[in-house]
Amino acid sequence: MKFLKDLGLAALVVLALGLAMPERIRIPVAGASTRDWNARSFWFEPWGTSGVHKGIDIFGKLGTPVLSTTDGIVLFTGEIAKGGKEVLVLGPRWRLHYFAHLDRINTHALAPVASGSAIGTVGASGNAQGKPPHLHYSIVRLLPAPWEIDGATQGVKKAFFIDPSAYLQEQ
Repeated sequence: MKFLKDLGLAALVVLALGLAMPERIRIPVAGASTRDWNARSFWFEPWGTSGVHKGIDIFGKLGTPVLSTTDGIVLFTGEIAKGGKEVLVLGPRWRLHYFAHLDRINTHALAPVASGSAIGTVGASGNAQGKPPHLHYSIVRLLPAPWEIDGATQGVKKAFFIDPSAYLQEQ
């Protein structure tokens, strides 16, 4: 019984630390500014087979460094059909930061990353082939925010997705 109590306490401490860690937010494409993406593209529809666009596309030259938006740990690097070459970082507040359509990946799973550290380069991989090079950037909450749900298409998913444009403008 003491083991379960200690395990529960440890889980609460880890959860609290994740929520309390500060975010050192930065724009994920080196040299980019808010002019390099359309702030209205988050939750834009129709958007291909995904229905709505659950992130923003930050445009840049092929090979421009992609930087971690916050401190965290890399959970996944790899390549999938839609996202192409991608990196997934777990950051403070239990948020997943998703970087897709990379040309190169410069990190690996379980690597710690600091805000501003290079994790890849801008590309057009996955379903972005034939389009101008860009980074697709999304943020997903692991702990849902039900008050964000609305009547939009797939609006229930807004409990998990954060508008990256508003997030990046907090800096």
